[in-house]
Amino acid sequence: MSTGSDSFPYTLTRVGVVMTPEPGNELEAEGVLNPGSGRGPDGELYLLPRMVERGNVSRVGLARVVIEDGVPVGVNREGVVLAPDRGWERGVGNAGVEDPRVTWIEELGLHVMTYVAYGPLGPRSAIATSPDLRDWTRLGPVHFEYDDALDTDLNLFPNKDTVFFPEAVTGPDGIRSFAVLHRPMWDLDEIRPGQGIRVPHGVEDERQSIWISFVHADDVSRDIRSLTHWAGHRLLAAPEFAFEALKIGGGPPPIRVPEGWLLLHHGVTGVLARAFDQQQNVNYATGGMILDAEEPWRVTARTALPLLEAETDDERSGIVPNVVFPTAIEEIDGARFVFYGMADSKIGVARIESV
Repeated sequence: MSTGSDSFPYTLTRVGVVMTPEPGNELEAEGVLNPGSGRGPDGELYLLPRMVERGNVSRVGLARVVIEDGVPVGVNREGVVLAPDRGWERGVGNAGVEDPRVTWIEELGLHVMTYVAYGPLGPRSAIATSPDLRDWTRLGPVHFEYDDALDTDLNLFPNKDTVFFPEAVTGPDGIRSFAVLHRPMWDLDEIRPGQGIRVPHGVEDERQSIWISFVHADDVSRDIRSLTHWAGHRLLAAPEFAFEALKIGGGPPPIRVPEGWLLLHHGVTGVLARAFDQQQNVNYATGGMILDAEEPWRVTARTALPLLEAETDDERSGIVPNVVFPTAIEEIDGARFVFYGMADSKIGVARIESV
């Protein structure tokens, strides 16, 4: 049972802007945003930003974070590491590898990137892995195992905001598993007009929400490609509060905290255009949840008010105005920082502090 509280045990404090589009760089003409992150073999901290070329074509780049006095202040670009050069990542008039979330899973010795492949049927979740953040191996699109109790096939629906936990947990079936969050998009009109919104059996709220699925760890140890086969799907959290009125979605990889797992998420208000279009009349704010340490499919606390909302000029004005969109958390000199997209145009950073 979740509880909304204005006394959530963590706060976010803005630090500044860490990355802006590079003048003259055509690959960043429509912004740099929503980065993944990780530590390279050299011990350096890197961002993997979404770089958007004119025409809304996205690539994933690599940029070393410049740190001064324990605070991220800028980046040095080191090129592109993933581009939409596979047929299933491109459609007629669209293409992209978007919004990477990167989780270092120590047990596997790999960075696991979940990303959105913007292909012929719209946005689909996909996975790539890397030992060093530079060379990525595509494992392919995600496949959702059929569960008759849900009375639906989750493979029918576009899906975004997917991210793995950094360590295995004991799943609801009692089997040691890697847990992953995702956000199905139930409106099939976006793919085949007239089909309408189809939600799984037992789901009463038609708004887009955060779901959790699982991959058995033994399967992954036998074949890394098992990371793409998700099962045990269940609703984790639906919109509850005013800043989440339209929908919610997951943010960075959850992190261990004394209370359990800290999950930062985004809540959306306003008016949605077509789901695959760039939105101009919405407001994205950052909230937080605490998930149970042993049963992370249970929410034990969540914010009734945003931890961060679009207030600065950089957050309020851009390709998609009024957006703060958290996607990465890293520790620097004992302090934790969240990196977030600003109005789909720049990348900001805020410090996570205990109350």
